[in-house]
Amino acid sequence: MTHTLMKLPFGEGALEPYISKETIQYHYGKHHAGYVNKLNTLIKGTAYETSSLEEIIKTAQGGIFNNASQIYNHDFYFHGLSLAPNKLSDTLTKALENDFGSLKAFKELFMQTATNLFGSGWVWLSIDTEGKLIIEARSNADSPLIHNHTPLLTCDVWEHAYYIDYRNARADYLEKWWTIINWDFVSKNFGDARYIQFPCDENSGACA
Repeated sequence: MTHTLMKLPFGEGALEPYISKETIQYHYGKHHAGYVNKLNTLIKGTAYETSSLEEIIKTAQGGIFNNASQIYNHDFYFHGLSLAPNKLSDTLTKALENDFGSLKAFKELFMQTATNLFGSGWVWLSIDTEGKLIIEARSNADSPLIHNHTPLLTCDVWEHAYYIDYRNARADYLEKWWTIINWDFVSKNFGDARYIQFPCDENSGACA
């Protein structure tokens, strides 16, 4: 299978002044596109030639894993951004309050984790194997998928995500990023995962 670069869910300048058009042009148009092109080259003639991104991430190593995971991570990151009005669902709000104590505590822990992640990587809000919401810092191209976690939200803390706009001030980037999270996307991910874990009753249609 030939992997293709996702279509951005917004225009290149749609996130300004939080993330500039120039950053999107480099981040999406150069880095993200580069991973797609590299992966297609690497899998040619291998057992991964017909595999999905998720299958590659869970089974491959080295360059093939790195490029596949970076495609997946960037897809997730860009879908998680929006300036359009959106909000947390009630069910996700309750789950965050239950697992982190409060929405404020959740934000503080997420920001602290993202600020303190050494080097390049990603910070995720995920569901662990016991059904609990967790914040996980993953270096380089590491992914929640290989730990059997279900990702809901990610923040890219590789320098190419923010250096044009914020230079080395990662904390400033994180604060701006927080204001443009697409909570509708995150809430849908949570709802989909919850449905899989607690399927609706076939008779009543009510979810557990």
